[in-house]
Amino acid sequence: MIVVGITGGIGSGKTTIAGFFKELGIPVYIADDEAKLLMNTSKELQREIINLFGEEAYREGLLNRPYIASKVFNSKKMLSRLNAIVHPAVRKHFQDWVAAQNAAYVMQEAAILFENGGYNLCDFTILVTAPLKERIARTIKRDGTTENEVIKRMKAQWSDDRKAAMADVVVENIKLEEAKNAVSRIHTHIMVRLDKGWA
Repeated sequence: MIVVGITGGIGSGKTTIAGFFKELGIPVYIADDEAKLLMNTSKELQREIINLFGEEAYREGLLNRPYIASKVFNSKKMLSRLNAIVHPAVRKHFQDWVAAQNAAYVMQEAAILFENGGYNLCDFTILVTAPLKERIARTIKRDGTTENEVIKRMKAQWSDDRKAAMADVVVENIKLEEAKNAVSRIHTHIMVRLDKGWA
């Protein structure tokens, strides 16, 4: 099964672009959503997270996200340790999900596809970009946060230039119609490569 990875910085609209592929019949795995679900449902993950952060990590059986965020936000070491627990579980879950799909190819949407090495498991990668001001505005509207908070989160991510150098293709997500046309072209390109045996 061919795996297409799609990523983009905060507020780039990668979920919107992934949705366009979904409209074309391509199964999409949203890694961040699945990670949250696994942290709330996997007893093994819950045990490891409690061992790392203490009993406060969960409230009434659900991940105490504000508490976890406060622990990892200013500590790269704690974030790395959390990722070392969660990422292997998500990777295994994704592989099981891929095995159950019946499509020409599948797509994995992940916020840190390049940062965590996930791109190495993809046959093709797409980076979604948008102007900085647009990304900040979108994130403030979506999360009800402040500009300073958004900028802090952006600084924790790799720059678009760094990711673009590693991506197979870049989609600029400013005007939806143009972005949708770009998705259609990429889909056609992938299907042609598949017909040729992914040459």
